[in-house]
Amino acid sequence: MVFQGKIYNANSPLEATWKFNSYRLTYQYKILSREKLDFALGITGKVRDAKISLSNENTNSEKTDLGFVPLIHFSFAWKFHSKFNFLIDGDALAAPQGRAEDVLVAVDIQAIKNLKIKTGYRILEGGADNDAVYTFALVHYLVFGLTFNF
Repeated sequence: MVFQGKIYNANSPLEATWKFNSYRLTYQYKILSREKLDFALGITGKVRDAKISLSNENTNSEKTDLGFVPLIHFSFAWKFHSKFNFLIDGDALAAPQGRAEDVLVAVDIQAIKNLKIKTGYRILEGGADNDAVYTFALVHYLVFGLTFNF
């Protein structure tokens, strides 16, 4: 196998590392704000810091990538009960070079005056298909959080 110009022998132990950190800054504008319904659209600037590395006893190689990805941001909240909100919140965009989606579907509960409990499902998917790399990942998980306002 060849990775980044280095040859790795078949049937020998290999250590692989995949790192994908991302940092985001979002601006959103509330399009609709009612007593029981909020909807906002915006833009997110995402900086991705990615690395793939392979190593064994004799060889070590890595590919790094630091880049900017613009995304469309959306947020929807429906207060279907005095203490419960249904939420959809995310960033997404697709282009010929690749795509990125990060979407949360959740319910938050007003536990006490200043404390909300949030639980839901989050899906994170995306990748790139270009001359330098072909890589896609899909991660999905349950979310639990607390929000305290003071």
